[in-house]
Amino acid sequence: MSTHKPSHDEEEYFAKQEIDKRRNLADKIRSEMEAEEVAHLKKIHWMHCTNCGFEMHPIIFKGITVEQCPNCNGIFLKADELEQLAGKKESVISSILGLFKF
Repeated sequence: MSTHKPSHDEEEYFAKQEIDKRRNLADKIRSEMEAEEVAHLKKIHWMHCTNCGFEMHPIIFKGITVEQCPNCNGIFLKADELEQLAGKKESVISSILGLFKF
């Protein structure tokens, strides 16, 4: 015979439900705060040099607009701008085969 009364099991069930509800609410608040923090950091760091923190200014270099820091002269390139400036990266096999061409 069980020593637990049905009412005890029921109370335990609802207590666990309440704990889960509070944990989910805390997780939701935490994720919203993290999203707000990310948005805030993006806002205060947008277009600032990662090296010294000065505001970056767009310049045109070889027909491509890049951002340059007036303080340290650092350059920021977006994802495809390096390929546009330097050319597409050759595959390893084609570069090895290029060694054997006469």
